[in-house]
Amino acid sequence: MTHLFQTLFALTVTAGDRIEAHLADLRARETGASAVEYALLVGALVAAIAAGLAVFGPKLQAAISGIRVN
Repeated sequence: MTHLFQTLFALTVTAGDRIEAHLADLRARETGASAVEYALLVGALVAAIAAGLAVFGPKLQAAISGIRVN
């Protein structure tokens, strides 16, 4: 029975060390920065499209409504 408890204790210590090492590795990575950069890029594109539609929207609407389809 003592052997079982020793084995379980060794397993939990080893697993704890592995989890701790994995968390340290995750903290060292900078993958979150690229996600933020992509979000800023998408936001800038949306703002540019909205500004373009605000400026050219009425002219585009007039041009499209002037087309006749027979």
